Amino acid sequence: MALGITSLFRKKVAEEKVAELFVNTIFNAVDTSFIEVAELLNNDINLVAQAQVDPELQDDFLMIVIAGNFCLLNDYFFEGQEDRIRELTIEKLAAIYSVDAATMRTAIDSMIALFKKLNYPSKNTHYAMSRAVFHKYKLNNFQKEYFKNLNTPDPILLKNIDEIMEQFIIKWATFTDKYRITD
Repeated sequence: MALGITSLFRKKVAEEKVAELFVNTIFNAVDTSFIEVAELLNNDINLVAQAQVDPELQDDFLMIVIAGNFCLLNDYFFEGQEDRIRELTIEKLAAIYSVDAATMRTAIDSMIALFKKLNYPSKNTHYAMSRAVFHKYKLNNFQKEYFKNLNTPDPILLKNIDEIMEQFIIKWATFTDKYRITD
């Protein structure tokens, strides 16, 4: 009973604001942290040579973070709500990138398809994001020969990337505990 009463007193927030928060949170996190991410990837002790992740080229990483967080929306929002937040977010992203919404939707869908391909049969989005980083930044080229020949991430390297990616997953559970989404 207490849970029901508590939920009545949560602050209301419009779906439009949720989409704005989504975009701002991700852009802020990537903008302020990608130099460190590149440094961590370039200097990972599980690589036999320094990777070549350019700290100025964060677009692939940003798209991985956007797509990964898109995949997680359905865990925290109702079906119609999730769809509206997704569409509002796509519109905001399209405006930032000066493209139409269909182009942005296609870019996000392409990344999600890459997640599925790289992480099959697992459906764990967090791990898919890590594998996408491994793939997009061609980290296989800098691995020990054994893993390089298998064309698969060294499990310890992948765990390190998982720890990095954890920092870029929006904590929607905390948000939905505090706020009630309205349209």
